[in-house]
Amino acid sequence: MTDSEGNATILLVEDHNDLAASIGDYLEASGFAMDFAADGAIALNLLDENPYDIIILDLMLPKIDGIRVCERLRERGDGTPILMLTARDQLDDKVAGFNAGADDYLVKPFEMEELEVRVRALVRRARGEMSDGAMRVGDLVFDPRTMRVEREGERVNLSPTSIRILKVLMRESPRLVSREQLENELWGDMLPDSDTLRSHMYNLRKGIDRPYKNKLLHTVQGMGFKLAAPEDA
Repeated sequence: MTDSEGNATILLVEDHNDLAASIGDYLEASGFAMDFAADGAIALNLLDENPYDIIILDLMLPKIDGIRVCERLRERGDGTPILMLTARDQLDDKVAGFNAGADDYLVKPFEMEELEVRVRALVRRARGEMSDGAMRVGDLVFDPRTMRVEREGERVNLSPTSIRILKVLMRESPRLVSREQLENELWGDMLPDSDTLRSHMYNLRKGIDRPYKNKLLHTVQGMGFKLAAPEDA
């Protein structure tokens, strides 16, 4: 575990005892500190009393389900990263989770190695943002307070729409963002011509990648886009 991930504390909200024990044992062996809740009500009580670096949240929970837990946290301004676990793999369920405020989504069954990678990425991203308000992916920096974008310490000039796209991709990095999710966040139900997003992605790539050796913006054919540093790509 890197210094940026050291001493991270995780709240695991999972009502299946065997799975909770397996996840807890694995992540504790990887150096994380763990706390546990078996339902949504207990989770909210723990979150009232304790700070956590990340929440691993099952979707289907007794008393208060994961979607509502997520919504309540975001409604009260709690920005703790949330990784949602669920046996559901339908797009509507994923969209509901992201709309409630989840940061990432993992479908059961999953490999523990993948869970750990996603947890570490969320911790790195959250700690990078919290230190000075800026968002970072590799040597790319975006400050949402000033709307300034820099790469390798030099300013990158982008259009307002390109900056909005960049903010979404940096927020989700290194997770894949589908074309549909990106269009929904940018334009809602008022979708523009089909070539509009392609044009904006071209301009964004030209601004943040073309002059530099390492490429950060990746297109996954037929699936979407992701912004990732070389070590996460």
